[in-house]
Amino acid sequence: MSTDTAVPNPPPMPPSPTLDVAALRAATPGMRHAHHMNAAGAALPSAATLAAVTDHLHLESLLGGYEAAEALADRTERVYHSAARLIGAEPQDIALVDSASTAWQRALGALRLKAGDRVLASSSTYVSSALHLLEMRDSHGIVLEVLPADASGQIDLGALETALREPAALVTIAHVPTSSGLVEPVAAVGALAARAGVPLLLDATQSLGQLPVDVQEMRCGIVVATGRKFLRGPRGTGLLYVDPDLRARTRPAAPDVRGAQWSSAYQYEVVPGARRYETWESSHALRLGLGTALDEALDLGVALIRDHVTESAERLRAGLSGVPGIRLTDPTAAASGIVTFLREDEDPRQTVRDLRATGFRLTTVPASHGQWDLGRRGLERVARASLHVYNSADDVDALVAALTARERRRRGAGEATSETVSRTASGLPSGVTPGSPTPTFASPDPGSPTPRSAGPEPGSATPTSADPVPGSATPTSTGPEPAFATGTATVPEPASPGPRTAASSRPTGSAGDRADVIVVGAGIHGSSAAWQLAARGASVIHLDRFPAGHTEGSSHGRTRMIRRAYPAEIWDGLVDTAYNAWQELELASGQRLVTTTGGLYARAAGAPGTLRGPGCENVDHARAAELFPGLRLCEGFSAVHDPAAGVIDAQASLTALAALGRARGVDRRDGCAVLRRRRDGDGVRVDTDQGVLHADRLVVCAGPWTGELLPAFAQPLSVVRIVNLHLGSSRRHLLEPPLLGAFSVDVPDVGLLYGIPAFGGAGVKIGLDHGPPEDPSVPAGPVTEAERDRLLGLASRFLPAADGPVEETITCRYTMAPKNRFAVGRLPGEERVLMAAACSGHGFKFGPALGIALADLAEGKERPDLDFLSPAAMGITDRPGPGAGA
Repeated sequence: MSTDTAVPNPPPMPPSPTLDVAALRAATPGMRHAHHMNAAGAALPSAATLAAVTDHLHLESLLGGYEAAEALADRTERVYHSAARLIGAEPQDIALVDSASTAWQRALGALRLKAGDRVLASSSTYVSSALHLLEMRDSHGIVLEVLPADASGQIDLGALETALREPAALVTIAHVPTSSGLVEPVAAVGALAARAGVPLLLDATQSLGQLPVDVQEMRCGIVVATGRKFLRGPRGTGLLYVDPDLRARTRPAAPDVRGAQWSSAYQYEVVPGARRYETWESSHALRLGLGTALDEALDLGVALIRDHVTESAERLRAGLSGVPGIRLTDPTAAASGIVTFLREDEDPRQTVRDLRATGFRLTTVPASHGQWDLGRRGLERVARASLHVYNSADDVDALVAALTARERRRRGAGEATSETVSRTASGLPSGVTPGSPTPTFASPDPGSPTPRSAGPEPGSATPTSADPVPGSATPTSTGPEPAFATGTATVPEPASPGPRTAASSRPTGSAGDRADVIVVGAGIHGSSAAWQLAARGASVIHLDRFPAGHTEGSSHGRTRMIRRAYPAEIWDGLVDTAYNAWQELELASGQRLVTTTGGLYARAAGAPGTLRGPGCENVDHARAAELFPGLRLCEGFSAVHDPAAGVIDAQASLTALAALGRARGVDRRDGCAVLRRRRDGDGVRVDTDQGVLHADRLVVCAGPWTGELLPAFAQPLSVVRIVNLHLGSSRRHLLEPPLLGAFSVDVPDVGLLYGIPAFGGAGVKIGLDHGPPEDPSVPAGPVTEAERDRLLGLASRFLPAADGPVEETITCRYTMAPKNRFAVGRLPGEERVLMAAACSGHGFKFGPALGIALADLAEGKERPDLDFLSPAAMGITDRPGPGAGA
């Protein structure tokens, strides 16, 4: 025998099949706009499922409801076959209903439970099922026994076996609960129940579509499920399975013409199959959508879906376990696509709100939805992420990165961010703690230099642009001014100001000529600062040189953009604070002020200055077209997709801030121009065209007129003219969310075109973020034909649906600073003068956050997170300018 005979290698093992996640994402329209991780609430349907629904509705509009149902009766019949295939049943065993809860109620009604009947329920039972059982206990006298869980969190099989030694009418268990990623051992439970001759009711609401369900292997008598969760069907769909033997012994408690035949005056017969539990009235369009979703699940294969979903969930659990401050709350038997967690010292609702603002779609589950589970474990509420086939590893990693970044900022230099988050959760403005004394302004240390911080610059940032005007003038408050040194803080309400009970700490003088703080400028930054200061107990005089509603500055108009995409990480903390501050303002005002639309920020491939940010991703022109079909980018452009970007209702925001300020006693004086200001002992003196005012602090938010009031800024700042158009469309839906969101395109040899989608009744808004110098002392002129034509040419190039008339033309002014930075902080050499100005066309989004910062600084607090925007960082020295006075 030869020793060199070659031994053939075994054939290579074929690679394990995997899902084409990219194709599934592309076929899911909702994944163009956010990281959707809420399949356990309502998963995103595919484009095919959506089309099945809308196509049938269209057919109904042409033929009529009955006629359309008749025309597609064969397709509707196939829905029963698909549902039966998915769970290992026969089509006649399936009833189609509008929800899992309806299926549960129909099944339990058919069982005709009576006094003394024992029902054994798992601790994983869903809230609606538990409520029904508790009602039947009280009204019918059934005996309800909740079975304990073992150390892994699963039902204690030994306890179930013991309980089944006595007669029982029903065992019910949720395959996967709503409150965690637990998977119950249903087959083992079914075997024990079958051995005892007790029917098993399986709630497959959270499992069908992500885990295999086989009614034969699991020995199920009844299965209830919904369509909207892991099946990815439409809302308003569900299914009910009833075993033929059990069905022979039960009848529906409330028969309907769909499931029964009225055979004589006092007789009726139910139909043989499970359709006896249906009702005549139903949405055929939704059922067809459910059928499409069922077929898609069958085509993919539940085993492949399970592998992808559970692997993704394990990746998320592993990632979250490494994030400081995050605690996983899933039991050890968690093996589904649901992941639950808590963030240290934070209400899960706030965690989810913050994540939603960064483009992640999660939810929370309260103990009231799972008292036998969460209540038993002492958890009041948990945050819940739930993954599906359209979620990639990038989605998972992005969520972990977002939570890691927030925790890093919170534990590091982000003290101000933490404060804002806690204020948002409580509904109070930042710096106000329920029941705590109102803080007193601390005298600044004139010897402490303003810190400098260098960092990457914002480059060509998306601007804030002006729109039409708020309407009526803001009335001046005539009520008593609030105390500043004493008293307790309460939740601000946009109500009429009443008398303050605490004694005023202001210096005495003529009524109305003194305050703790004078705020100059009633744009977004000045209005935010005035409210924040007054809410903390300061007496505030708020001045603006123009009548309310003027259009000479930078804050007037309908809408602005908000985004997380910025050129450098140094901005991330302030952006995070800005999103939280807008949530706080929404809570305080009771209004929705920010609408998430997503954003695309495009430039020629290879061009410098690309944006980045938490949750953002780079996309090519083809992917950009999928995200925003209303925006046309040619080959050679790439973009940054920011799912958290959106639209601010600027007009409503200014109105809300004025109302909140009035409610706190802000003395608003419109049409009052400041002539000069100077030091006045330990305070400041402000000369106006209506008289002399005195205060402890001066806050300057004067926009284009900053250099006039603070001469040290006259040279580094420049004022430019900006023009906007609102355009109509014959296909307006293409210019509205979700087909278009906030956007910008850096057009070679032209400049940065930016836009806001059609919103609130106004057409799409476009503008260029640069313009010629303009003297703010001269009224802004109307938009010229040349300015109009230039923007219309760009619209025809990038917004082909913007083919309608020019609905509105607007001019506004940007106050530009070197490197497109801001100037925020104490004025060097004049510690009682604070400023927020020169926001370089991208500052509106930071308005509420900078209002908080100015109030902090006025109280003597330090804000090192803003060092990179300090006047000193802009090169302003401590030499008083000519306006400082003696």
